[in-house]
Amino acid sequence: MSTLEIRDLHVSVAHSDATAQPIDILKGVNLTVRSGETHAIMGPNGSGKSTLSYAIAGHPKYTVTSGTITLDGEDVLEMSVDERARAGLFLAMQYPVEVPGVSMSNFLRTAVTAVRGEAPKLRHWVKEVKSAMGELEIKDEFADRSVNEGFSGGEKKRHEILQLGLLKPKIAILDETDSGLDVDALRVVSEGVNTYKERGWVDSTGTPVGGGVLLITHYTRILRYIKPDFVHVFVGGQIVQSGGAELADELEANGYAGFTQAATTGA
Repeated sequence: MSTLEIRDLHVSVAHSDATAQPIDILKGVNLTVRSGETHAIMGPNGSGKSTLSYAIAGHPKYTVTSGTITLDGEDVLEMSVDERARAGLFLAMQYPVEVPGVSMSNFLRTAVTAVRGEAPKLRHWVKEVKSAMGELEIKDEFADRSVNEGFSGGEKKRHEILQLGLLKPKIAILDETDSGLDVDALRVVSEGVNTYKERGWVDSTGTPVGGGVLLITHYTRILRYIKPDFVHVFVGGQIVQSGGAELADELEANGYAGFTQAATTGA
């Protein structure tokens, strides 16, 4: 069992005007994500959902002004970005970056070597990657292409989930993974996430542990494929309501207006 715990998290970002005060984005977030759980965070544009993901991952643009983030009791905020990855955190970005000149195969093997602490044996590695690519319907020739260079939106997202399946983190933060996906790509990517949640990672005793998922999204369509255990409504840098999958149905029917109005009026 692994646990990501966020307590009273406040995060700010520098103002575009260097003489102005930083802008407070997160204003006291409390959230616990455990192995085998899927948490969906939903909310309108500008509510701070992506800021939460970047703060967990350690993006230098965002400053944690107070609060804590721990993974299995270890202080995540004291870790560098690469240390967070090795500890078991994974971020799939909304807009994956291109890395010209670095092949997918080299990138993946380097990343896995860094996380596992040793390079996978080549014979087993080739078989592992080929199997993982097949599950995500990624063509073999993509292994020789530069990371995300010239990829479509769907291809980039499949590559992110390919990394997820190979790195086997304890907790996966997926930021707008459904953004820009057509129906077929959404199905394939969702199946990859579900497979990760089921297979998860292996602890020090060799026991398989289910993966924990923190899924950030605007829309409910991905939740038809990835069933959440918990749904959290994010407004104004805070979680204003939590519930089960039925809360997503309420949002589908009524939108965020009632929650944003209540947050504004303090009702």
